[in-house]
Amino acid sequence: HLMAYFQMFTRDFERLQDCLKRVDYMPLGSGALAGTTFPLDRNMVAKELGFANITSNSLDGVSDRDYMLEFMAAASILMMHFSRLCEEIILWSSHEFSFIELDDAYSTGSSIMPQKKNPDVAELIRGKTGRVYGNLVGLLTVMKSLPLAYNKDMQEDKEALFDTVDTVKKCLLTLTPMLKTMVVNEASMAQGAKGGFTNATDVADYLAKKGVPFREAHAIVGQLVLKCIKEKRVLEDLTLAEYQALSPAFESDIYQVISIEECVAKRNIPGGPARESVGATIEAGKQWLYGARHLTN
Repeated sequence: HLMAYFQMFTRDFERLQDCLKRVDYMPLGSGALAGTTFPLDRNMVAKELGFANITSNSLDGVSDRDYMLEFMAAASILMMHFSRLCEEIILWSSHEFSFIELDDAYSTGSSIMPQKKNPDVAELIRGKTGRVYGNLVGLLTVMKSLPLAYNKDMQEDKEALFDTVDTVKKCLLTLTPMLKTMVVNEASMAQGAKGGFTNATDVADYLAKKGVPFREAHAIVGQLVLKCIKEKRVLEDLTLAEYQALSPAFESDIYQVISIEECVAKRNIPGGPARESVGATIEAGKQWLYGARHLTN
């Protein structure tokens, strides 16, 4: 589950790295809009200032804000990923789930309920996502009708850009230690994994491997689930006789098949949730992080 977010954040990192290519153009020498009559050596100045390129059109050089918009779009996607993760944290830390417990440094007490622990940092990050979206939409709206070249409307770009940078950095500074200090309640998560008949598909697959057409297997499992719901039971509670009453294909090995651990372990394909698959993606992730550190140093 957390490695899914790792994939999102690697894409965010790559978007921001790619963004740098469009930022790395020097506009100096464009003048107000049409350059200058002086024989400037723009390439030499760019080299001295550390730019990789110079802008190729003076009108575009003074009126382009695409590099800001692209960064703010990448920041908005990053914040969306932050918000999704924070929403999960908020749910997981609730009494109904009790999957995790957040450190007191990233939670606050309720103003009226002494027993309540609010995941305020996660809620604030989720809320600030709208702020970053607003900055992007605001600047897009400023730019949408501007003729060439520079227009005073463009002074509105600074506040939106700087606020986006500050907001994303502050969210990073708080999200990282919040994740590091949260405690996972493995027993509650294991119990939660058994709810919702998450192993029903495996029962259908079991029958299909025994030669039962999947269409029939699907219907049989539907009847089993309905029986469990009516009797407030789970598939693990049913006796072998109850299974065989619906299909003689069921044998005693069905109980091994429907264990949550086995359901996960059998999904051992690239990108799957089996321990081996997740371990492989974690190792690949560590290698990616090693390379990413070199890019940012």
